[in-house]
Amino acid sequence: MVPLALTVGLVLLSFAPRVAGNPILARSFWGAAIVLLVWQVALFVRLKGASETRSLSTVLRPQHYLQALVQLAVFAYWGWYWRPVYDFALLLLAQLVFAYAFDMLLAWTRRDSYVLGFGPFPIIFSTNLFIWFRDDWFYLQFLMLAVGFMGKEFVRWQRDGKRVHIFNPSAFSLGLFSLVLLATNTTELTWGQEIASTLTLAPYIYSFLFLIGLIVMYFFSITLVAGSAAIMLFSLSALYGAVTGVPYFVDSEIPSAVFLGLHLLVTDPSTSPRTPLGRSIFGGLYGLGVFGLYALLGALGVPTFYDKLLCVPLLNLSVQRIDGLVRAIQGSPRWSRWRRDWAPAGANWAHMAVWIVFFGAMTAMGRTDGRHTGDSMPFWQQACDEGRRNACDRLIQLESSYCRDNSGWACNELGGHYTEGRITDVDVELATAYFSRACEVRFQAGCVNALDAGNLSRANPRIIDLRLLLREGGQNLMEMPEQDLYARACDHGWIFACDEAPRSL
Repeated sequence: MVPLALTVGLVLLSFAPRVAGNPILARSFWGAAIVLLVWQVALFVRLKGASETRSLSTVLRPQHYLQALVQLAVFAYWGWYWRPVYDFALLLLAQLVFAYAFDMLLAWTRRDSYVLGFGPFPIIFSTNLFIWFRDDWFYLQFLMLAVGFMGKEFVRWQRDGKRVHIFNPSAFSLGLFSLVLLATNTTELTWGQEIASTLTLAPYIYSFLFLIGLIVMYFFSITLVAGSAAIMLFSLSALYGAVTGVPYFVDSEIPSAVFLGLHLLVTDPSTSPRTPLGRSIFGGLYGLGVFGLYALLGALGVPTFYDKLLCVPLLNLSVQRIDGLVRAIQGSPRWSRWRRDWAPAGANWAHMAVWIVFFGAMTAMGRTDGRHTGDSMPFWQQACDEGRRNACDRLIQLESSYCRDNSGWACNELGGHYTEGRITDVDVELATAYFSRACEVRFQAGCVNALDAGNLSRANPRIIDLRLLLREGGQNLMEMPEQDLYARACDHGWIFACDEAPRSL
């Protein structure tokens, strides 16, 4: 009766205005409910008249409900500044209902009992912190969840004398579906890129993730995983910046979505090493993997936000090798001289203290919340002119993003690039499209160029453009007074704004 009630609940949710308003979305709910119902009927027929029984037992594990509460806090804070998160809440609830019914039926198909607790919550929340399918393709969201639970149930190995699942369930489905989306070039079916880029709309998002991450670190001793990943990634980014003169990531040392991932995705205690040295290696490899995948995906011309998702299943597969390496190291005479036998609680406090100091240093250097070198468009223009590595590609990437947000200046600049052919190939048709778009948002130089691009016309950004170009990854600066806006633009390197700032006082 419990899975039947959950199935009925899923059908009832399909009549909510948020779902019923889109017939394709409603059919996704009905399709998922039909699958669950058919499964229940088949299980009932199999067990009817048999001596077998099925039962429920309740176990409330702290690692499940505490992680769920931390993840829910992320949704609440992020959604306050990016409202689509709150609009998605009903679909998140539907996934939880589906997950409980699916997990229950899967367990009863294979054994006698099901352990009822908060286990599905962190799986669902973790999955949805990184990928949502759009409404017309939402049935794939249910399929992605089903794959995660089946991976946990069927993909297992022997570890420390126990038969356990290999992969973090949410990371398994996220990694697999990321590969499929990349192979089929269908990222547009998801909100993945928007999710990755809108976390910074919430002010002080790094500090917020750091603080809630301390809760997970305190209770589950995952500090070495998250801390090692962050230290590795920050060190590699800083080294790249020192060598090339440009940031490795566009506008941060560690992107906010990656910072979220190293706290709440890669840190599953069940699928990571259990020794301090093993956790340090595991976290360091995650940082190295994200760093390398970002470059690889960028070189392939595909969305780079998959970098934090693709390496987790590979790391899960490497756990036994890491454990073997750690045993070999710890068996050496040299290790015994360096070893310190701290109590686990005391060791975790020490690890947390190091992590707090490191994050404090990152913040003091301006590498977390607030302005970053890569936030400045004049910086990227100058870097491109100087021929610095990847600078021109980053410039076009940023201008494309701002043009999509209706910055007439950015659209006009893009049109200029495709007309001149200096930093990209000449494309008259694309240039005309960008000039026309600039003209549509009343950027005068764009209108001139749309009529005749022979004598390319350029102009400084308008006030409305500056409100977009200076947002530093946060909300548009629609309420900022003009004098403050010009002062901020001057600080970003816009020379004309330095002259305008005194006049606007």
